[in-house]
Amino acid sequence: MIEYFASNMWQLWGIIFFICLILELSSGDFFIICFSIGALASAIVSAITTSITTQVLTFAVVSALSIFFVRPVMLKYLHKPDKERLSNADALIGQEGRVSEAIEANGHGRVAIDGDDWKAVSADGEAIEAGARVKVVGRESIIITVERI
Repeated sequence: MIEYFASNMWQLWGIIFFICLILELSSGDFFIICFSIGALASAIVSAITTSITTQVLTFAVVSALSIFFVRPVMLKYLHKPDKERLSNADALIGQEGRVSEAIEANGHGRVAIDGDDWKAVSADGEAIEAGARVKVVGRESIIITVERI
């Protein structure tokens, strides 16, 4: 039984390879993929030798080398150089939209931006009619501040 597992370790390394790839999809920071590369190298080594020590050592060395050499290259070319990534409502500032419900003078209205409808106020307190193009200049909680384009 042990001989069977020793001669078919490539299957275990293949499973580890795919599990690491799936986990990388959920994280996106190119760290777990380094272990996936190590598992792939160990699967190749397992075709050459049945020594589990050699396979585990290959996994450790290739994974460590990937962390130091592959990951920085992937981060450089596949991530934006901007350290602060805006998301959700913060990414709205600077976006353009269309007034879907008239904004009353010193009151509220609604603005459609990329398929979402946001409660909005005018930056200068003036009324803006429905259908007008506006630009988001600020955000306070879930209410955006817009100005006419």
